[in-house]
This record gives sequence, C-alpha cells and structure tokens, in this order.
Amino acid sequence: MTQFALEIEYDGTAFVGWQRQTTGISVQAVLEAAAARLGGPAISITAGRTDSGVHAAAQVVGLHLDRDIAPAKLAEALNYHMRPHRVAVLRAAVAPPGWSARFSAIGRAYRYRILNRQSPPALDAGKVWHVMRPLDVSAMRQGAAMLLGTHDFTSFRATACQARSPVRTLDRLDIDRDGDIITFAVGARAFLHHQVRNIVGSLKLVGEGRWEVAQIADAIAARDRRAAGPTAPAEGLCLVSVTYPVDPFNASR
Repeated sequence: MTQFALEIEYDGTAFVGWQRQTTGISVQAVLEAAAARLGGPAISITAGRTDSGVHAAAQVVGLHLDRDIAPAKLAEALNYHMRPHRVAVLRAAVAPPGWSARFSAIGRAYRYRILNRQSPPALDAGKVWHVMRPLDVSAMRQGAAMLLGTHDFTSFRATACQARSPVRTLDRLDIDRDGDIITFAVGARAFLHHQVRNIVGSLKLVGEGRWEVAQIADAIAARDRRAAGPTAPAEGLCLVSVTYPVDPFNASR
C-alpha cells in the first residue's frame, strides 16, 4: 500500500468537519470514497481535524492507497470523483518514508476573519464572523501580545478537548485591518480544540470595550474555560498552512 501526500482545499460550510461522522457528510468520507473508486481500500490521516463549518486553504492529508498511480493522475482522478463537493486536491506526491501528515508536522497556521460593519455579508457569507459593533484593533493587539509564548491555555480550549496537556506555545498572533475586514493570523506547532476560536472570541470582547486588556491575562491565569470569552463562530476560521521538516511535495528531496 502506497502513502501519498495530498494538499487539499475545501469549503467547510456543507461538511460536518474533516472527520467521518455517523451522520452528515465529512471531508474525509468524500475523499476516501473518491479514492476507493480508483481500486482497493483507502485510508486517510490529516494534519488537523477541522470542525464543522471550518474551511481549509492548504490542509495536508496522508492517503494510503492500494494502487500504484502517478501523483498527477491521482490528483486529477480524485478531483473528478469528488465532484460536486467543494473539495479540491491542489498537490499530490508520494510521501517520504516514515512521514505522517499529523505527527511529522512542526507548524500549523490559521486565519480568522471578522467583517466589522453594520451591513451583513453577501459575497463573504459563510466565510466571516459578522460583528456590527466597532472594534478597536489596537486594544485587541495589546491583548493578543499577552497570549504569545508558552502558556497553560485551559481557559481557551473546549471543555471536551482530549489533549493530554493544555500547555501550548503560540508563535504568532497578528491582527490587521483592511477596510471592514479584520484578520487574525495565528501560528503554532499544534493547537487545542477550539483554541483559536476561543482566543478570537475573547479578543473581540476587548475590541468592543466590554473587557479591559488586562482581563486577557486574568483569563490565562484562571485556567478555567468560564474565565475566557465565547467561542467565535466556525465560519470565520480557515487552516492556511501546515509545515514539515522535509517538504513532502518537494520532488527534489
């Protein structure tokens, strides 16, 4: 059985998330069903199990397929068989020996977008969190600075999070505004369940003036999910990159 590395993008709106569920359509189920049509069973492992409604611009998947096929042909065939679902293979390669889409990853980056205006989204519907109340980006940046580095992020993870440790190192948390769009760029080796969305939900309270900046530090110290802000909606979140010590798509490796 050959393992292929795939880079895929998808619109998460119609999916129950990456992982196969007992009800609803998952990205994993669509990809594996398409791969199975090429012959033999197919097993996929992803770099990050995105939730229902979360999008991906560059998700990385390890696909185990009981067939020898050129990577370019594999990508073409998968894209054909996954139609009309909004999933596409961007790149494909034979994975390096011992490579794991999940465990070999050394960095993951997400983007979260807020539409900050009175009018609801039309073109960006399902891709942003619509917040009508004006947001102070400068204040949110001050709060974001407190979250950088290594912390116990218990207050910022889902209560059902199954990670063994709540300690994570946040390498990047940039906040930029372009017109009505506020973008959060977040990077770390790994994230806790709902960590990015809970951080955004907390910083939104700071931006609205409902929280003082110092309350972000208080929330970290509390180590209690109830001390942080609400979970931001899934539709504003997108996985934008996964990095590895050796690029699995680099043909010259």
